[in-house]
Amino acid sequence: MGGNEMPRFAGPGTLFRLPAQDSADGLDIAIMGVPLDIGTSNRPGARFGPRGIRAESVLVRPYGMATGAAPFDSFQIADIGDVALNTFNLADSIGIIEAHYDRIVTAGAKTLSMGGDHTVTLPILRALARVHGPMGLVHVDAHADINDEMFGERITHGTIFRRAIEEGLIDPKRMTQIGLRATGYSAEDFDWSRQQGVRVVTAEDCWYQSLSPLMTEVRDRIGDQPVYLSFDIDGLDPSVAPGTGTPEPAGLSSSQGLEIIRGVFGCNLIGADLVEVAPQYDPSGNTALLAANLLFEMLCSFPGCKRR
Repeated sequence: MGGNEMPRFAGPGTLFRLPAQDSADGLDIAIMGVPLDIGTSNRPGARFGPRGIRAESVLVRPYGMATGAAPFDSFQIADIGDVALNTFNLADSIGIIEAHYDRIVTAGAKTLSMGGDHTVTLPILRALARVHGPMGLVHVDAHADINDEMFGERITHGTIFRRAIEEGLIDPKRMTQIGLRATGYSAEDFDWSRQQGVRVVTAEDCWYQSLSPLMTEVRDRIGDQPVYLSFDIDGLDPSVAPGTGTPEPAGLSSSQGLEIIRGVFGCNLIGADLVEVAPQYDPSGNTALLAANLLFEMLCSFPGCKRR
């Protein structure tokens, strides 16, 4: 129902006020929340990300003025709710998420996910890789998330892409990390990715310029093989997205975030996520609102989306 028929402050509490259903049956794209934040190493709160993003998404309209994209006229889409996690056990929650996404992939739907901390991406990739094999990856983040372990744990929000490469879920030669910056514990925090063949584009490489030329290179690197987009909101500068657990200065602008997502259009995108929104660190709601707009742009970048 349009905003001129039902006021946008009313109606369903789903993302974009979309229809709700219990499963991915009959859907082209299934939207879900994964409200996990027990994989974080410092500030928690991303468990409230899906709820916060849904609340702010009422401000997003159904038509992309710049791209001419109309995802809700292009796909059968519904919000299928949240994964029912074990809030006391990270390992058990990883298994629950993986099984949940197995069911979605079996139903034939592509996935659009709201975190939750970045740990949630690993079980999603495991489920997708069982069908699609090693995928390309576009990863937007302030951090490479390639630690070998954190506090003795091998699966946390800071280790997932090392695990994904080691497990063969991701083809590192078709993987690009964008927005990495700030401080680390050693050079290996970024260099391990490079040693595996990953293209690493630091935030400094992005300052003061359009990222459209970069995304042309990224599409060429990916080719026509399946690709996944994982967008950590802390890849953006905290001036535009302060509501996150690990903000870092001098990040990407909101317009550069849009350029990256729009630049994936034309690829064989099979799934995407937006993670690490922690609404309590941004009482204005602007971080969750920006996240909702980025999720809309992701819908517009799935193959087959109608465009003007």
